[in-house]
Amino acid sequence: MRTAFLFPGQGAQIVGMGRQIAESFAVAADIFEKANDIVGFNLSKICFEGPAEELDTTTISQPAIFVTSAAILEIFRTNSPTKELKPDITAGLSLGEYTALYAAGVLTFEDALVLVQKRGQAMQAAADATEGSMVSIIGLDREKVDQLCAEASNGEILVAANFNCPGQIVVSGSKGACRRAEALAEKYGAIKAVRLAVAGAFHTRLMSSAADTLERALSNCQIKEPSDIKIIANINAEYYQSADKIANGLIKQLTCPILWQKCMERLLADGVEVFYEIGPGKVLTGLMRRIDRKTRMVNISDLQAIRDLQGT
Repeated sequence: MRTAFLFPGQGAQIVGMGRQIAESFAVAADIFEKANDIVGFNLSKICFEGPAEELDTTTISQPAIFVTSAAILEIFRTNSPTKELKPDITAGLSLGEYTALYAAGVLTFEDALVLVQKRGQAMQAAADATEGSMVSIIGLDREKVDQLCAEASNGEILVAANFNCPGQIVVSGSKGACRRAEALAEKYGAIKAVRLAVAGAFHTRLMSSAADTLERALSNCQIKEPSDIKIIANINAEYYQSADKIANGLIKQLTCPILWQKCMERLLADGVEVFYEIGPGKVLTGLMRRIDRKTRMVNISDLQAIRDLQGT
């Protein structure tokens, strides 16, 4: 039976995440302690206690989600009955791709966390410099979303940036263009348009400076060649074939659309039967229900889910 491990991206964070698992499993507590040393501040305290305004910032939420996902993964790897379970494929939504690369063994924990921290800082800096936004458009196909972007852009940047599942496409661009997209969405038949609580226009060329910063950070990082476990790339729904392709994919990811629906459809076509969402929240589980309701999804987001899996 082919299995895939899926890892969530920014937006999955919630105050208290990881606290119970760190209190219950020494291996999880060790991951949080190691992370505190690497990032240079008490990241675990913010995960466990908040405040939400701090946890929700781009610079904090990205390392926080990565570390919480890695802590849950460590329990998976070291405790019965899941320690024998190995994924055939890993995938992660945007930020989650770093966790997928770590889970597949091509990035060390330290390298992945350093990259994630620098990525969050670079994206925040680019957002501060460009004043962008993102809007989730519910109920339109790509053709209609492209038409909406063409009208709402009015000479500014506005593009489809996240193809999450059928009927959910996120557009990204300047704040003015995003406001116009919200106002025009109903005209094109959208069920609704929801402004996302993000710092800027992610996955557009407004993140070019962040991509340049990430490229420099990647040059100081060792990426192993992919081997037994496949990793699928957000930007093209193809499996990474080399370390160079991984680095290029992570850089392009900041300025290119995220093709999550296409990635999941590829995994289903390639025979994956069971998907484990590992990390805070249930975002990916919800998206998969819209992509293919018959798919077997196992959500491992908290202590109770771990205990249910272990039968304790």
